[in-house]
Amino acid sequence: MTSLANRKVILSKRPDGIAQAEHFEIVDRTDPAPAAGEVRIEIMFLSVEPAMRGWIADTGNYSEPVALGSVMRALAVGRIVESCADAHSKGDVVMGWFGWQEQAVVPASAIIRTVTETDLSPSLALGVLGINGITAYLAMTEIGRPGPGDTVVVSTAAGSVGSAAGQVAKILGARTIGITGSPRKVAQCLEHFNYDAAIDYKSGHLPRSLADACPDGLNVYYDNTAGEVSDSVYPLLANGARIVVCGTAAIPQWSPWPSGPRIERHLLVKRASMQGFVIFDHMERWHEAVSQLADWIRAGQLRYVEDVLDGIEACPHAIAGLYRGENTGKRIIRLA
Repeated sequence: MTSLANRKVILSKRPDGIAQAEHFEIVDRTDPAPAAGEVRIEIMFLSVEPAMRGWIADTGNYSEPVALGSVMRALAVGRIVESCADAHSKGDVVMGWFGWQEQAVVPASAIIRTVTETDLSPSLALGVLGINGITAYLAMTEIGRPGPGDTVVVSTAAGSVGSAAGQVAKILGARTIGITGSPRKVAQCLEHFNYDAAIDYKSGHLPRSLADACPDGLNVYYDNTAGEVSDSVYPLLANGARIVVCGTAAIPQWSPWPSGPRIERHLLVKRASMQGFVIFDHMERWHEAVSQLADWIRAGQLRYVEDVLDGIEACPHAIAGLYRGENTGKRIIRLA
């Protein structure tokens, strides 16, 4: 097969804080035909993650930053249209690190898995059956460890990670409290994601509302935000509480290093534990997690919402929109 023209989203400027449209550029470039061990993929869906903010930051993150002038790092789902890799065939639907582009010529090692859930939308491999749902499942079960009688609080409770984390805790028998950012999302937490209570942190009454919702304290805090929201949670920790640090969306910038209220006394007095979770440390459990999450979806125990944008032109604006709270559920970009 000959070389083909391809549209790609490249990182053109390094942002200071949250990436805006001006930090990206859509370019036309010609890709070579796949070599031995490579595949060409026609992309169907692109993923948009809050974590992308960290992937393009130049300090304080857990991975190498995306290089200026290169395709924006992203998970994607697509169909193989040409294969020079023994383990993958033309027609396979696959998910992996394909980047923000309409086609991808990549080594087979960029593929995380073949999408085999033919009864479910392939887009779910980027959300509830992808990095978001798997992060929620593994972090909640490995660090949070909720069970019957526990009270679990989740921040960004209507988001793609938070909504799955809350439902996993509910499935495991816990009472769940969601913190979110609008009356509409409060209703969604209660009516769609089955939280026992939900609080709009923008109401101005978060500490009092949390105290009312957690009269005996809380046993697990699944934290996607840090900042003032989390400062309101810490005084309510019960003895032996577990804190899962999964995101810091409320921190406006990472240089200089953020500071704020000290939590050591809360951890000491309550004999609580606090641990960060990054999915890249647990890739060997990806397939196990997908299997369990898919079974819960089929059983009607795990629900999801997708926020779908259309066309590669939506990419440059997509990350900033997450941080403005525009999305409801998992944000993806549909190409085909």
